[in-house]
Amino acid sequence: MADGGTGPALRLEGVRIGLGARPLVAVDAIVPAGDVLTVMGPSGSGKSTLLAYIGGFLDPAFEARGRVTVGGAELTALPANARRAGLLFQEALLFPHLSVGGNLLIAIPEAIRGRARRRAVAEAALAAVGLDGFFDRDPDTLSGGQKARVALQRALLAEPRLLLLDEPFSGLDQALRGQMRTLVFERARAARLPVVLVTHDPADADAAGGRVVHVGEPA
Repeated sequence: MADGGTGPALRLEGVRIGLGARPLVAVDAIVPAGDVLTVMGPSGSGKSTLLAYIGGFLDPAFEARGRVTVGGAELTALPANARRAGLLFQEALLFPHLSVGGNLLIAIPEAIRGRARRRAVAEAALAAVGLDGFFDRDPDTLSGGQKARVALQRALLAEPRLLLLDEPFSGLDQALRGQMRTLVFERARAARLPVVLVTHDPADADAAGGRVVHVGEPA
């Protein structure tokens, strides 16, 4: 998925994660802006622990070391809320007590001020993914694909440094998977974001392009 442009690259230097005496993940990689590093392995192989380490929410039961930097800024020295990692999971994880638009408003940086302006930003984000007019909808009325698009836009509106994708397409039916793969990777490339995707589906890796890393065996 490389496009030859410039932008802040994600660097994983000497990243090693284990559980007790069992090594799980060993990765050294550079992920250019707009590119995808795909981490593949079966369930239980430890691939999601890499995302947790990058994002700053790794369970303390794991032992981990190594540097994670984006554009020269070291993330491993920062708390999770300061790392600015956009996260997408198998479930959209929309807040049920908020409207669709409300789910987006909470992600918009505080520097964008004024109720009308913030709403306009959220409505434009919805329109960009074919959800024009959905601002006041209840998230429970959305289809799985619509929820996934809202979750993507919520992650992007927060102006992340990078995207971390944890099996984000596996909960969708086959027809929607292809659409969402195209949308996610195109939006990440347009936003100049390095992406780390974990999956067990070779079709995800094929759609992402870029380097593929295989991690250990399940317990």
